Amino acid sequence: MSLAVDAVVHLRLAGGYQQSAPSGIGAGNLFRIEAGVALVVAAWVLWRGSRSALLAAFAVGFSAAVAVVLYRYVNVPALGPLPAMYEPVWFFEKALSAVFEGVAAAAALTAVALIPRQRGSHVPTGDAPAAN
Repeated sequence: MSLAVDAVVHLRLAGGYQQSAPSGIGAGNLFRIEAGVALVVAAWVLWRGSRSALLAAFAVGFSAAVAVVLYRYVNVPALGPLPAMYEPVWFFEKALSAVFEGVAAAAALTAVALIPRQRGSHVPTGDAPAAN
């Protein structure tokens, strides 16, 4: 759910952020890419709920949360095709996405910690003879 909220916010904001670089990659296109990845990973978590899906959810949530906080407080210059996205303000949608990105990362990491690791492909069936 958290990644879906993050995706909706990014999709809603993308058009306005693309205006800063209408012919380049632009922040708007990066927002659209992030939203697409978040939706795909959210669907993967719902479909499989596997460790790898949860680790992907952590990666998406954590990286997006780090990016929004970084670009809020640090004036990072353009890096190759990536535009400078410094924006030294908080507003409702930005804060909302940051909170849900953090929740997605924390929830995914918690879920990974709670899923027992399976060692090998042998799964006990209970039909094994008792040891003396």
